[in-house]
Amino acid sequence: MAAVSETLRRVTVQVRGRRSGAGSGVIWSTDGVIVTNAHVVSGTSAEVELFDGRVLKADVRDRSDQRDLVALQVEATDLPAATISSSDVLRVGELVLAVGNPSGVARSLTTGIIHAAVNRSHWIQADIPLAPGNSGGPLANGFGEIIGINTMIVNGRGFAISSRVVQRFLSDRAELPYLGVTLQPVRVPLHRRPVFGLLITDVQVDSPAEAAQLQPGDVLVGVRGRLFQAPNELFQILDRSHVGDGLPLDVQRGSQRIVADVVLCSRSVPKAA
Repeated sequence: MAAVSETLRRVTVQVRGRRSGAGSGVIWSTDGVIVTNAHVVSGTSAEVELFDGRVLKADVRDRSDQRDLVALQVEATDLPAATISSSDVLRVGELVLAVGNPSGVARSLTTGIIHAAVNRSHWIQADIPLAPGNSGGPLANGFGEIIGINTMIVNGRGFAISSRVVQRFLSDRAELPYLGVTLQPVRVPLHRRPVFGLLITDVQVDSPAEAAQLQPGDVLVGVRGRLFQAPNELFQILDRSHVGDGLPLDVQRGSQRIVADVVLCSRSVPKAA
């Protein structure tokens, strides 16, 4: 375990991309690509601190706010890159590890187990203690191979974006339908039972979401009158959609349920999917 921990700590960086607080990131390739969460980096650049103490400027290479992913590029070679594993082979009860920078404690290690593999196409749910400084850091299997990017805690469980989604984000250059929102998964009490929702934390200027008058604090709960059955369902719908399609989103705004008619468009700089 000590050797695995050391390997994970070497490929984990501290990301300082907002005025307050810091997150984590993963060195995805030896040529300087670092993956983190979109909510960790607010602008077009950030600072990253490597395991050896070097602090480098990192520019945003690709961005997808609705998937909460950012790819940073640093001017460095010979970096220790993570080993990436498929998130499709996870089993409930499997040991997982997370490394991050919670409360200013650099590259601390926590352990847990896979809680649910049913959403592995986008989200991985794990019973593992995470804190805000873990955002953007690695979720790894017992061999130290990266299976996801830690993103948030919902009802005491950690949610990580699967390595499969990250790989597609990095490799797919096509113009994909774009909403222009930053989302976080939540549980919403509707009809006397909790349902899956996606909390809007940010709406981008001149985006389809802004045109449809969506606001931070709104919670997306379904599409075309059908409630979400899993946190990743909206992303699957977007992947099947095309630029120019209309998408009626069911929205919980305070105590009101409204429908926001969004017309999807594309955006190329910075890249959003």
